[in-house]
Amino acid sequence: MNINVKQLKKSDLELNHSYILIVKGRASLSGNALKFWQKSGFDFAAIKQSENFNGKNGELIDIIAPQNIKANRIIIFGFEPDEKQKYFSFMRLGGIIGRKISSIKTNKISIIFTDESDEEIALIGAGIKLNIYKFDKYMSKKEQDKNKKTDKEPIINFLVKNKKGAQEAVEKRQNLVSGILLARDLINEPANMLGPEEFSNIALKLTDLGVRVEVFAKEQIEKLGMGAFLAVAKGSERPAKMLVLHYNGDKENDNLIALAGKGVMFDSGGISLKPANSMQDMKADMGGAAAILGLMKVLALNKVKNNVVAIIGLCENMPDGKAYRPGDIIKTLSGQTIEVISTDAEGRLVLADILWYAQKRFKPRILIDLATLTGAIMVGLGQEFAGLFTNDKILADKLMEAGEKYNEKLWPMPLHPAYDKLIDSKFADMKNTGGRYGGACTAAQFLARFIKDVRWAHIDIAGVGFAVKQNEINNSWAPGFGVALLSEYLQNFAD
Repeated sequence: MNINVKQLKKSDLELNHSYILIVKGRASLSGNALKFWQKSGFDFAAIKQSENFNGKNGELIDIIAPQNIKANRIIIFGFEPDEKQKYFSFMRLGGIIGRKISSIKTNKISIIFTDESDEEIALIGAGIKLNIYKFDKYMSKKEQDKNKKTDKEPIINFLVKNKKGAQEAVEKRQNLVSGILLARDLINEPANMLGPEEFSNIALKLTDLGVRVEVFAKEQIEKLGMGAFLAVAKGSERPAKMLVLHYNGDKENDNLIALAGKGVMFDSGGISLKPANSMQDMKADMGGAAAILGLMKVLALNKVKNNVVAIIGLCENMPDGKAYRPGDIIKTLSGQTIEVISTDAEGRLVLADILWYAQKRFKPRILIDLATLTGAIMVGLGQEFAGLFTNDKILADKLMEAGEKYNEKLWPMPLHPAYDKLIDSKFADMKNTGGRYGGACTAAQFLARFIKDVRWAHIDIAGVGFAVKQNEINNSWAPGFGVALLSEYLQNFAD
């Protein structure tokens, strides 16, 4: 689907397109919208009355166009933005429009904007694209239909008052969508098709956008001393890899923000094998890594004025004769030792070494990690919020504000020395689980032992990263959570 931005002219009403008219507020036209449609001879008041249209959120009417307008149909949407979630409101409207577009049998659709700002237009465009996304590349019927299909992809024309401004805004938001869809694609991929090597090859394509990508092989990771990370990977025939991605968008500033992503490409639980029920979902245990890769694409496409380095640990957690065992003691890059209680508490082992490496090599001013870390976070927050653990209140407030704009909501969770007692070990510096209660908190407290003097936030996305309830902008099993949140934070909140 292509979106073309064009200057709105009265003569546009003489084109033979399917038109969509967006109505803001309670089914009333005002300002530029009223003048434009009055000149066209379009009697909105009469249509409203005859169709019993109240203009409520999500309400629409689909009518035959008047004779003086050369269009197949005119579709009118009711809309009232939520001021607290204004960005998401307009994207949600776009999603509703996208759903309608998918049902229209035409290749040419025009949407007329008369009162909307450039940003609002762009957000509607983003919502349309996010709504129509489907992951169906492995459907054989789809391939057969594709070979038979002669129709072209639909072209959507945005007819706007200010072409230049709207064009720039639309392009920026479509770049954000591109990053979200990359994350969705990666998470939706089956594990037999996407391992550490394949993920690394996709990351290397970002070099075309100006992102510098380093790929560390297993031998290099071993040489660095990442014993915890490599312990997780021991049971898999696919060797671990570590990615370091550099984006320098502000060459006049030496401030650096570091991101860390858990990239467990498939998590069987290892020797502490997971139950068979829903194990197939564990192809998504690299959701944090996928979101960070999507984010790096957005930063590069939008030329965001910030310096960011992302470190991603890629491996599989599999049972095997070489796999690490409960009771093993492993040494981390930091020098600290860990007693393994459960091999299914593997993500924190990957992050322990990745977080330490990020601080040791880059000395960032802010460090944020994203991970599908614990099922326990779902017990506490369900699938509505991601868990936010941080040692800095200002960082927490800004991340939550950034996420609220896109409905990628965060909820603050506690870090406290009391949780440290639960992960103390009799045989090593710590153990990798703290028992049944407070599982998300003890996991975060475990990570805190690998944080030095840096402003840090850990975001547990296990509940929101996959198998989520669908909405107007997401019909996908994987929503790509975190890309919009971190993009907004880095662009507008990271002082």
